[in-house]
Amino acid sequence: MNLMEPSPGSAPASGAAGAGRIVPVILSGGAGTRLWPLSREGFPKPLWPLVSEQSLIQETALRASGADFAPPLIVCNEAHRFLIAEQMQAAGIENPRIMLEPEGRNSAPAIAAAALLVAEADPDEVLWMMAADAAIGAPEALGDALAAALPAARAGWIVTFGMTPTRPETGYGWIEPGAPLSEAPGVSAIARFIEKPDKEMAARLFAEGSYLWNSGMFVFTARTLLDELALHAPALLAEVRRAVEARREDPDFIRLGAEAFLACPAISLDYAVAERTRRAAVVAADLGWSDIGSWRALWEIGAKDEAGNVAVGDVLVEDSAGCYVRSEGRLAAVVGLKDVVVVATDDAVLAVHRDRAQDVKSVVDRLKAAGRSEAVSHRRVFRPWGYYESLILRERFQVKRIVVNPGGILSLQKHFHRAEHWVVVSGSALVTVGAEKRLLSENEDIYVPLGEVHRMENPGRIPLTIIEVQCGAYLGEDDIVRLEDSYGRA
Repeated sequence: MNLMEPSPGSAPASGAAGAGRIVPVILSGGAGTRLWPLSREGFPKPLWPLVSEQSLIQETALRASGADFAPPLIVCNEAHRFLIAEQMQAAGIENPRIMLEPEGRNSAPAIAAAALLVAEADPDEVLWMMAADAAIGAPEALGDALAAALPAARAGWIVTFGMTPTRPETGYGWIEPGAPLSEAPGVSAIARFIEKPDKEMAARLFAEGSYLWNSGMFVFTARTLLDELALHAPALLAEVRRAVEARREDPDFIRLGAEAFLACPAISLDYAVAERTRRAAVVAADLGWSDIGSWRALWEIGAKDEAGNVAVGDVLVEDSAGCYVRSEGRLAAVVGLKDVVVVATDDAVLAVHRDRAQDVKSVVDRLKAAGRSEAVSHRRVFRPWGYYESLILRERFQVKRIVVNPGGILSLQKHFHRAEHWVVVSGSALVTVGAEKRLLSENEDIYVPLGEVHRMENPGRIPLTIIEVQCGAYLGEDDIVRLEDSYGRA
């Protein structure tokens, strides 16, 4: 995105020039449980390619790449750090800064930490805050909206993008624009925020035609945001400041101080600042925006056939209309249905009426209450060295497929309740079992007795694939005692 040139078919963007590059701040938190069974805590919505071949977080980072932008600052859950770093590398995003939250505390603490970090170098830098999991159908209009917002942000306003409503939506916050800003053409002060109205109010707001949806994207300088936090949320700012001051940095990640950050209240930037400040402003825009908050939202923006069906993956739809059908592997066939969502993964199938898509969260709540692993993790579980997936799980034994990336190395570890048998399917494995160290090739195997210290690494240039057979009284992932780890895990 080049803010110094006009978008195709539009007038030149005004107010784009200014000191310094814009710092994209991408917030990647939450589990996206309304998109279960695809989105789960272990591999949440931003990491999935839901609207293109790129994942949502990759698309978000690529929107803010180019000469006008600094490398992105990504604030994410510590558990997802390696996945996000790998996706940034795959998307060609250079030198991203990845800040790790010890635990998600909503958007206000996350953006406060980002602003404090940026302000150490220059408090007048402009930050563009974005969620990692929204879709933008009109990127050229986004460039124009950002260019309009910059003069207001540099004049001390906290500017959001207000989306042109297309329906009386109850799942979004709404904005009432106020008086235009003389210092920033195309930008208005915000008269008030309206938090997720009921059906009657949403219908009235939509009919009046002057209200906007709150996109949750904001543009401001670090100085402005910190001043407003000091005024409206001083206790939160004090704890976040302590967490930033106590941070640990290495070449890959910025780790916030856990004690101080966990003392922060879990609160959104909307509640903490935007709805209280007198410096809130809005740019009205038609960006083809969606927060992809449910399967219905994906149906709405998806490419439909003549009957209004959206089909993704190995899918067969017969004599059906208005359906969203998605498969992540196995064939999914739908016959004679109307306005339903069907999503199939390796370990779960969801079928729900499109109008009940917001209720999927209740399914996840029930699975969690029952202690079901499907609530939080997929059969394929990613690790910094690669991934593993459970193929068979029965009483006292489990079969896994383990894939180790070139150069990847598992922790030096032992188990109290299980023994393991490794068979190399492809690639080469350098394995340690007790005092023995061996290089295994395809079709070779080794046994790891219960309680023995062991390790596996891939010294080759192609992925290493192992079949692991576990036997024992307890096969849970928490039966791991790590003695040494290359990735800083406990």
